[in-house]
Amino acid sequence: MTDTVRSLPDQRSATAGPFGREPRIGILVVAYNAATTLAQTLDRIPEPFRERISEVFVCDDASQDGTYRVGLEYQQLATDLPVTVVHHQTNLGYGGNQKAGYRLAIEHDLDIVVLLHADGQYAPECLPDIVGPLERGEADAVFGSRMMVKGSARAGGMPAYKFVGNRILTTVENKALGSQLSEFHSGYRAYNVHTLADLDLSGTSDGFNFDTQIIIALLGRGKTIVEIPIPTYYGDEICYVNGLRYAADVLSDVATYRLATMGFTSGELVQVGDEYGIKESEGSSHRIILELLADAPPARILDVGCSGGLLASQLRERGHHVSGVDLFEGPETTERLDVFVQANLEDGLPDEIGGGFDIAIAADVLEHVRNSDMLLQQIGARLAPGGRVLISLPNFGHWYPRLRTLFGAFDYDQRGILDKTHVRFFTRRSLLKMIRKNGFEVVTMRVTGLPIDVVGASRPGLLRRAVAAIDGVLVRLRPTLFGYQFVLDVRPRAPRTSVTYRRSDDRSAPTRIDHPTPEL
Repeated sequence: MTDTVRSLPDQRSATAGPFGREPRIGILVVAYNAATTLAQTLDRIPEPFRERISEVFVCDDASQDGTYRVGLEYQQLATDLPVTVVHHQTNLGYGGNQKAGYRLAIEHDLDIVVLLHADGQYAPECLPDIVGPLERGEADAVFGSRMMVKGSARAGGMPAYKFVGNRILTTVENKALGSQLSEFHSGYRAYNVHTLADLDLSGTSDGFNFDTQIIIALLGRGKTIVEIPIPTYYGDEICYVNGLRYAADVLSDVATYRLATMGFTSGELVQVGDEYGIKESEGSSHRIILELLADAPPARILDVGCSGGLLASQLRERGHHVSGVDLFEGPETTERLDVFVQANLEDGLPDEIGGGFDIAIAADVLEHVRNSDMLLQQIGARLAPGGRVLISLPNFGHWYPRLRTLFGAFDYDQRGILDKTHVRFFTRRSLLKMIRKNGFEVVTMRVTGLPIDVVGASRPGLLRRAVAAIDGVLVRLRPTLFGYQFVLDVRPRAPRTSVTYRRSDDRSAPTRIDHPTPEL
C-alpha cells in the first residue's frame, strides 16, 4: 500500500517545441534511508530551474529512518517546489521504486522526468544540462556519465574496484548490445515520458539491474540515448548494492538480450518483429526448399503463410508466379508477390486465392494453426493434377525442448521450435501420420540441423565449421533427437482401388471392375 501527500503544481503557458507546449518537467527522487541527505539534495536544485519544474515526486521506499517525515517537512517549507511525497509501506526495491515513479509521471501528464538519488551522489546542479537534449527533441533518454571526462571519476572519489568493475561491465555491455555508451551504471538519467509510456516494463527487475534493463528496452525499440558529462561525488552515503550479485544480474540481462534478438526468450526486454525472416544458412529449411525447386520450370506457386514475402521474392526471380496468403502484411509484401490475399489461416484458405497451383509451399505454417489437417486438405484441393506440396516443420523431439521440459524450464520463445505462436507440436512420427492421414505420400524427406547463423556463429570460420560438422554428424545419427526441422516434398496419393472379377454372360471371359477403397 502507498500513501501519497502532494501539493498542486502551478499551471504554465504552452509554447512551441517537440512536445507542442512548454515541457512539463518532473523530478523523481528515489529515497531509501535518506533522512540526513534528502533536504540538502533538494536544496541544491538550481533556483532558476526550480520554476520550470511541474512536479517533484519524493518516493520513500519503506525507509527505516525518518525519510518520509523529512519529505513532508520539506514539502511544507519549500513553497517554490511542487512536491509530492510518496511513502511505500513495503519496500519495492530500487527498480520497483523507479517504476512506481514513472507511472506517476505518466499519470500526471509529464513530458520529461529526471531520476535523482536522494543521497546527493548525483549533482542536482546539472539538471538544466540533462533535460536540454530532451527539450530540443534530440533524444529519448539522457544519461549523466562520470566516464566522459578522463580521470574525473577517480578524482571524484570513485573507489578503484568500482571504477574497474564499471569499465569492464560497460565494455561487455556495449559489445553485446552494439552500443557505444561511456557508462552503463550511472543513476543520473532523464527520460521522455512518452517514450517510457511506449515501453513494457512490467517484466523488468525490481532490483538494481533495472537500470541496465531499461537501456536494453530503449535500444531494442531503436530509441536515442544521449550522454552528458557529470561530476563524480562519493561521500559517506551507504551503498546497498551487492557488487557481485549486481554484476551477475547485469551479465544475465545482456545475455538474455542476445538470446532475445535470436528469437529465444519470451521477449520481456526485446521483441522481434512480426515478419519472419528467410533462413538462408547452409542446410536451412528455406535453402532446402529452394534446392528442391532448383530444376522446376516456371510454375504457379501458392505460398501459404508467406509472411513478408521474402521466400516468394526469390521464387519470382526464378520465373515463378507466386500467390501468397497470410494474416501479416509487411510494408513490402505486395511488391514481393504476384498475388497477395490477407486472411487468417485458422479459417482455412480464402476463396480469392484460387486454385490450379503446380506447387504449394507451407514453410513453417502448419504448426501455427489449430486445425492443421483441414489446412493441409485445403492445400491439396488447390493443386493442379500432378501438383506437389513442400512442407517444413520444427521437430519438437529435438534435444532443446526435451531438455527444457526435463528440467522443468519449459517456456515459449519468440522464434524457433518453441515459438510462442505455435499451437501444434510435431515429432517425426506425428508429422508422417498427419501426411498420410490427409491423402499425401512422401517423395522426399530432409532433416535440418541447428540454425548456426542464428545461434551466434554467423561469421565464417573454424568455430562455425566445427559446430556445423558436429551437428551434421549428430543429425545423421539421430535425426529425431538432433534434427531441428523436417522438410518434406509430398504429393497427393493416388486413390486405392479394389478389383472385382465376374463372369460375363457367356461365362467364358472374366470382366474386371475397379472401384475406390475408402481411406480408414
